[in-house]
Amino acid sequence: MGVSTPTPAEQQEQDKPAAAEQQHVAGRRLSRRGWTVLVSGVLVVAFLVAGFVVPVPYVAIGPGPTYDTLGSVRDKTVVQIDGHAVAPTHGQLRMTTVQVSSDVTLFGAMGLWISGRYALAPREEYFPNGETEDQVSKENVKMFQDSQSNAEVAALRTLHFPIKVLAGEIVAGAPADKAIAPGDQLVDVNGQVIHQQEDVRKALTGTKPGQKIAMVIKHGDAAPKTVSITLGTPPDDRKEGFIGLTAVDRADVKFKTTINLADVGGPSAGLIFALAIVDRLSGDDLANGQTIAGTGEIDVKGNVSPIGGIPFKMVSAREDGATTFLVPADNCAEAKERVPDGLQLIRVENLQGAIDALKNLKAHRPVPGC
Repeated sequence: MGVSTPTPAEQQEQDKPAAAEQQHVAGRRLSRRGWTVLVSGVLVVAFLVAGFVVPVPYVAIGPGPTYDTLGSVRDKTVVQIDGHAVAPTHGQLRMTTVQVSSDVTLFGAMGLWISGRYALAPREEYFPNGETEDQVSKENVKMFQDSQSNAEVAALRTLHFPIKVLAGEIVAGAPADKAIAPGDQLVDVNGQVIHQQEDVRKALTGTKPGQKIAMVIKHGDAAPKTVSITLGTPPDDRKEGFIGLTAVDRADVKFKTTINLADVGGPSAGLIFALAIVDRLSGDDLANGQTIAGTGEIDVKGNVSPIGGIPFKMVSAREDGATTFLVPADNCAEAKERVPDGLQLIRVENLQGAIDALKNLKAHRPVPGC
């Protein structure tokens, strides 16, 4: 039996299916590799986009601007006193701030942290209980306004100007509601003359809910009048009767103090505001041609409380030329660890202590350091 040998042309035709199958397999392998590369590329792009766009639950805190409270901002005197003679001042008393960046992305946060000028903190520390930025901003504005009022009272009290006590917030439905208006001066409560806000609480010592007391109040420029109040039950564990108002100290003067500084919030400028008022009214020239910076919350008695962000405030103060920084006593330990070169720290517990320290600095006498 004979064996047929294919011709070259026939052999080529037989090889075509095998070649086609090999190309198909090779194409299929290439396609899988391509999909792998494509998917990997998409993931990388998605990560990059997320890193640049998607916010993280942190805020960045860094040095903020400083303001000379003896100078002007936008052609307005920062601490303006109308109706009373003011003394010339030399030098600067700079209040300090921190900058808080809330819209921080992953890569943005990394960049700020690497820069060394910023720190990261959990967002809930600055926006607690899910509060919005607008809500926190309004709270900060309110605290800033309160710090101005406290600074004025503390400064004028230190300079021995008279102080009066006013009704602040009044609880709706409380005994004081409708009988007393916010801003009314509290002259006498239950037979005791009121000189400072603590006197109101003292006047109620020994009273009971349901007891009637007399209060002498003064509304604006009207003559004082007596109102009868039936005390209520306090909402806490106190035993004495309840009026339902907050008493606040305010300066009893004819001149007006205005602080012209917008876009700033929080209570930490109180100490520097108070010093600026003292400097303008006393003629002591506390800055003495130097650039003094500082921070600290202040109450109406002049007590100085600690604040946050002091390392960043010291940085911005030094960059703006300050050589001396007033530090709340309870912030001293933190301040000493990160004080910039060339910045002298002065430990401050109250307004009078700050005034004395600046007078001693001016006279080249020792000052309390951190």
